[in-house]
Amino acid sequence: MGDRGTCNHTEVTDFILVGFRVRPDLYILLFLLFLLVYVMILLGNVGMMAIIMTDPRLNTPMYFFLGNLSFIDLFYSSVIAPKAMINFWSESKSISFAGCVTQFFLFAFFIVTEGFLLAAMAYDRFVAICNPLLYSVQMSTDLCTQLVAGSYFCGFITSVLQTSMTFTLPFCASRAIDHFYCDTRPLQRLSCSDLFISKIVSFSLSSIIILPTIIVVIVSYLYIVSTVLKICSTEGRKKAFSTCSSHLGVVSILYGAGSFMYLTPDRFPELSKVASLCYTLVTPMLNPLIYSLRNKDVKEALKRLLEKKNTIL
Repeated sequence: MGDRGTCNHTEVTDFILVGFRVRPDLYILLFLLFLLVYVMILLGNVGMMAIIMTDPRLNTPMYFFLGNLSFIDLFYSSVIAPKAMINFWSESKSISFAGCVTQFFLFAFFIVTEGFLLAAMAYDRFVAICNPLLYSVQMSTDLCTQLVAGSYFCGFITSVLQTSMTFTLPFCASRAIDHFYCDTRPLQRLSCSDLFISKIVSFSLSSIIILPTIIVVIVSYLYIVSTVLKICSTEGRKKAFSTCSSHLGVVSILYGAGSFMYLTPDRFPELSKVASLCYTLVTPMLNPLIYSLRNKDVKEALKRLLEKKNTIL
């Protein structure tokens, strides 16, 4: 690519998504793996939304948040997976400039929204366990709507800032993005300009998103653990922990991979691709499985839905 100071600027019309640096004969295996995971994402998240919307017993704040989580998981995985699967069969592996901008914007929008939504869900569990008698008052419909709307708003603002900052960079002659989707760091490597300010802003945005939401989750769960340990009965403790363990597992996967990707030095591109898989595909696939298999209400709602369909048939 040459020295950044002497590199010629070119008008970029498209990019090349390099993807995974593996032997060509492994592309079929990767395609089948991506296809299997994506089908599970579609079935799991669409199924979860259908159950929540059709069963009036699940008309509670927790399932309101969970329905939005499934919606977000479905859409941001759909921004990544189809294009990645197409590129396994494509020789050019190209993506238009507009397509790259769109993919970047939508993915940033949904992934940031999910981060704030998970923090809201942690607060919901805190209120449910630490203040159960005031739960219906504190977690009102208006507050839940505001928390979800605020999550989408923060995601939108962050995505606009990150997208405009990234795609106003001057790019060098190389169009090869060393990733399987358009992301901040791989795009920054193609720039001809001094990236100090850009990297500082990117790090600051990531810190503003990740650190406060992690703090909300940690503080909420410290209070939850403290409250649960005061419960005398073993059965009561088990029930309280079971309602939170699913959420904590999802948070750990998403934030662990996100922190590695955006808060650590950009020295291992291939390892970053693997970490990206955790929150682009693995987390959206696991979320409906975790919340349904470990959730008695969801399993009973699914059973009622299936019985209703069998009765109609």
